[in-house]
Amino acid sequence: MPAARFRAVLDCGDQAGAALAALRAGAECIVFTGRADVAERLAGIAAQQGARLLTARPAHALDLGICFFADPETLRRKCAAALASHPAIC
Repeated sequence: MPAARFRAVLDCGDQAGAALAALRAGAECIVFTGRADVAERLAGIAAQQGARLLTARPAHALDLGICFFADPETLRRKCAAALASHPAIC
C-alpha cells in the first residue's frame, strides 16, 4: 500500500485574524491575500512556529468538476496521477 504524504493549506483570504487563529491552532501552511505589510508580519509569526505563509492561492492540484459524472475507475486514475505528479506547495 502506498503512503501518501500531504500538507493541508488553509486559505484565510484577507482575514488577518483568521490567519493568526490558524497559526495558533497549529496550521502548517496558510494562505493570506491581504495587505503586504500585514502579510510580512504574519510570515514572521508563521516562521517562528515552523509554519509557512503563502500570499497567493496555489493552483488546483486536482479539479474533479469536469469529472462529476465519471465512473469510479476514471476518478481513481485522475487522483492517482495528480498525487504522483504534483509538485510540493509548502
